[in-house]
Parts: sequence; structure tokens; C-alpha cells
Amino acid sequence: MQSELTLTGDMLLVLALLGLTIFAFATEIVRIDIAAVSIMVLIGLFGLVPGDQLFDGFASNAVMAVIAVMVLGAGLDRTGVMNTVAAWIVRYGGRSESRIVGMLCGTVGVVSGFMQNTGATALFLPVASRISSRLDMPLSNLLIPIGFCAIVGGTLTMIGSSPLILLNDLIETSNRSLPPGAEALQPFEMFSVTPVGIALLIAALLFSLLVGRRLLPRAGGKKPASPGRTKSYFADVYGITGDVHELLVTVDSPLVGMRVSEAEQLDGAPLLLAIQSTDEPRLAPPADEMIWVGTVLGVMGTRDQVGRFAIENQLRLQPRLRTFGSLFNPSRAGISEVVIPPGSRLVGKTIGEARLRSRFGISVLAINRGDAIVRSGLRSETLRVGDCLVSHSTWRDLSTVARDKDFIVATDIPKEEQRPQKVGFALTFFALAMFLVLVLDFNLSVALMTGAIGMVLTGVLSMDEAYQSVSWKTVFLMASLIPLGFAMESTGTAAWLVQQTLDLVGDVNDLTMQIALAVLATLFTLVMSNVGATVLLVPIAINIALATGANPTVYALIIALGTSNAFILPTHPVNALIMGPGGYKVRDFVRVGGPMSVVFLVVMLLMVNLAF
Repeated sequence: MQSELTLTGDMLLVLALLGLTIFAFATEIVRIDIAAVSIMVLIGLFGLVPGDQLFDGFASNAVMAVIAVMVLGAGLDRTGVMNTVAAWIVRYGGRSESRIVGMLCGTVGVVSGFMQNTGATALFLPVASRISSRLDMPLSNLLIPIGFCAIVGGTLTMIGSSPLILLNDLIETSNRSLPPGAEALQPFEMFSVTPVGIALLIAALLFSLLVGRRLLPRAGGKKPASPGRTKSYFADVYGITGDVHELLVTVDSPLVGMRVSEAEQLDGAPLLLAIQSTDEPRLAPPADEMIWVGTVLGVMGTRDQVGRFAIENQLRLQPRLRTFGSLFNPSRAGISEVVIPPGSRLVGKTIGEARLRSRFGISVLAINRGDAIVRSGLRSETLRVGDCLVSHSTWRDLSTVARDKDFIVATDIPKEEQRPQKVGFALTFFALAMFLVLVLDFNLSVALMTGAIGMVLTGVLSMDEAYQSVSWKTVFLMASLIPLGFAMESTGTAAWLVQQTLDLVGDVNDLTMQIALAVLATLFTLVMSNVGATVLLVPIAINIALATGANPTVYALIIALGTSNAFILPTHPVNALIMGPGGYKVRDFVRVGGPMSVVFLVVMLLMVNLAF
């Protein structure tokens, strides 16, 4: 009986680890994946989970399904399916902002039902940028609706979000600890949650079109960069004015013998975009490139600024672009916006340490970071998740950057599709994976992995590209937290917490408890990862249902869905991803996300009770 539970030593250890997990996730004193692995190791050292079961999370159905979903999404992206989607939206959406927003949000919502919502948002960033540029529509009017619908779209299927993928594994873990005589909880099928997800997506679309658009920022929105309008873009968005000029280094110049990084730090220095020493002229000179007599520098600034710099440093201002004319041709090079996504290996590094010019050929000219635009001291700026870098590069180099998982290029750039001839294979194996799940009732991870390996075997992706498409941070986070959920169940900690909670609140009706759980899931997911919130709260919710005679499956589902209610702060990876390109501030998410969270809670609880 719940009333007979007493606090044991193992329970105290689990509670201590639970508190440590919440603290580490909320403060981000270390990266959340490092924190999760550390907690898993401590669970093993304290003997709370048998050693031969401690690493079972890495072989779990949920983790393998997440890996397969990421590979499937990368395969669809590599074949250029999203560009076809963009062309379709532009063709049939016309110039009506409401119709464009509705089609974009509906499409990204459906796509998010079959791949990770962060990946779906990343795919639609350049789509939104292209539409914004063509129709002269502020990007800030598009990205929050897209991001919110991507988050909600993850509730359409059991593979749309990490919490839902993880839910069946957590239910299976709970079944091992059920009291004698209790009926085992049944896992959810692929489309069990679809009625709830459809209602939530429709609610999000209506909210975006009828209410959200009135709450979106109007003054702060900016138009995306597009080829051929470098000058106006710099001036309007980042306050960087001027033109491109050439400076010849004379024998008397103090710049002789300096490195590029040293020249950039001189007072009044313009933006240094190109160099020619002894080799061919090139953009994005590395920081350690030496400047000699006869070196030609391609700089950007106002005529007065460049003129003063030339006089002060004994440089000859050339009357026209003799050396770099072809390099600065808009058809060959220009500016772009590059976003640092969650999981990027560059997070925590300074721009100087990242060596973006020497490694990728891009010159960072400014950073759009939440409430501020940073234009000075860029080399010492530490990169953060969601930073939007305005950069100058050739389109060829930028295409290489777009293929690197450490970046998301938010600008529509003139590049060829990578493997459009493989689109048939990509769609065939995606459809095969769905067929195996829905018709032949194969295990979810087996079916999805069949589609993923099929894309590799048919050349949609190489094996290296498949590895690169996986967010190993998410994989380790999920796999490392699964033992914590098992420890909470097996030691009786979840049941003890439920006992104390019920003693504190007394008798409450079923609806009140559902609301309390949904709000708790929302609060947890705002300060920690949605995976962490799901692992911690699902065992508690199931035990509350068992103690009160409610439906434990419904309570578990409310937690898994409630952890998608992450609209108020830019802590969700999707919100962090759109914050920079959209020019949003935290208060914009609070203003738009607050009402959206209430709509989500009401529709979710209503539909869960109607459907289950």
C-alpha cells in the first residue's frame, strides 16, 4: 500500500540524484548531455541499477528510433524535397501573408510529425527566407508561427518528438514495477496520438493567423539576406554602411609585417573581406595571414572611414575594384545569415578559436544575439546556441557550410541541389518504413532503421553523412536518463513521492490532477530538456494514477504531450533556432508564447479525455 512506504537509503540516493539532475539541467553548469552521462555513472556506482542493465538505454527502442528518424530526415533534405515544397507554397500561396503563413505552418507541422521538430525547423529556415525575400515579407512574421507549429507537429505521431518516442519505453519500465494484480499498461501505436495532434496543430494554426500575428514584433523584424543586396542589407539590419574598396599596402605602411587579425584591431579599421599577397585573390583571409608590401586588401566601409584609415596607415586607395571585382560579384559571393544550432561543436568557442575563415571561408561581420547586435570585438565573442552570424563568403563556400551540422544557413543561396536524382529512393524507403509500422506491425525502431539503411544503400546518403546527421547529444541524453527513470521505479522513489504528494494535497478530482500534471510538465520543460522532464515525471504520473484509480496510460501521455508546451521561453531548441534569424527578443516569446501555452493546455487536455 502507498501509505506503508517508508523512506529508505536507496530512495534518499535517488532523490539526491534527482535534485542534482534538475539543478544541472536548470543552471546548465555543464552541458546537459554531460550532466546526464554523469548521473548515469553515479547510478551505477551507487548500485541503484544492476551493472548489466545500466547501459540498456543505448540499445533501447526509443534511442534507435530517434537515430533512424534523424537519418531519414537527412535523406529527405539531401534530395531537395524542401525546395519543391517552397516552390509549391510560393506558387499557390500568392502574395497573401495569411495564406503563406497557413501553408508554411501546416506543412512544417505535418513534416514534424515524421521527423524531429528541430530538424524540420532547420529545413524550413531557408524556405521561409526564400519566401520572405521574394514577397518582401518580414521574416519575423513567419518564424515564430513556423517554430510553434513545428513544436506542435511533433504530437501528430509517436515518432514526432523525443518524449513520445521515449514514452513506450518508460511504460515498459513501469510495467516491471507494477504491484501484484495490477493490469499491465498498453503501449501506444504509431498514430494513437494523431487525433490529439491534429487538434493541437489546427489550434496552433488558428492562433497564429487570428491572434499570434497581432502579437508578433513589428519594428524589430528584418528581411533576410539575399544575393545582390549586400549594401542595403548591412545598412538596414546591422547598421553597417559603406561600399567595397581596395587598399594597396605601400612600403612605408605600418601594416607591413602585421597579421590580418592585428590589422583588424586598429582604430577605425574597416571590415577586411579579401586579400591578395602572392597568391590568387581570395575572400575571408585567415587571421594569421601576413601583410606585406604590395598586398591588396579588400575592405568594406564608408568612403570617409576607408580614406582616413588609408591616410593613417600609408595605404593607397585604389579608384576602382581592379583586383577583387570578380570576387565581389553578387552572382559569386555575398552575405548570408548562419545560425548556430543546438548540439553544434562550436558552442562555447570564440570566433577566433573556431577559425571560421580558414576552415570554412566565411568572414563574420556581426552577430545577432537576442536583444543585441554585436559588431566589435568579434574574434573574442563566445558562440552560443541561436547566435545568428552575418557573414560574407562565396556561395560555393557557403554551400559547404550548409552541409556541416554545426551550422544552419538561414539564407536562400544560389546553389544546386545535391542529389535530386535520388528523391525517388528517399521517398520509397520513407514510405517503406511507414508501411512496416502501420501494416505489418513491425517494431518501430526496426521499421525506421530499415528505411534509414535503405537510403544509405541506394546512395541517398553516404554512411559518413548518416553518422553526421545524428545529434549524438540527443542520443546520449536520452540513453543516459533512462536508468534514472528505472531507478525511480525499482527503488520505490516514484511511489513514495506520490504518497507524499497525495498526503499534502488531499483528495482532488481527476481533472484537477490532470491540469496539475500538465502544468508541471510545462514548467519542467521550460527549465530543462523535454526528454529530462519526461523521464522524471512519467513514473510519478503513473504512480499517481495507480494510487487514485485513474488511467495511468492517460496520465503518462499528458506528461509526454505537456513537455511539448514550450513556447514561452527560447529554451526549446526550436525557439533558440529561430530567435536570431527572426530578430526576436525574449519578451517576444513571452508575449506570443504565453497565450499559445494556455491554448495548448486546454486543447490537449480536452482531446486526451475525448480520445482516451
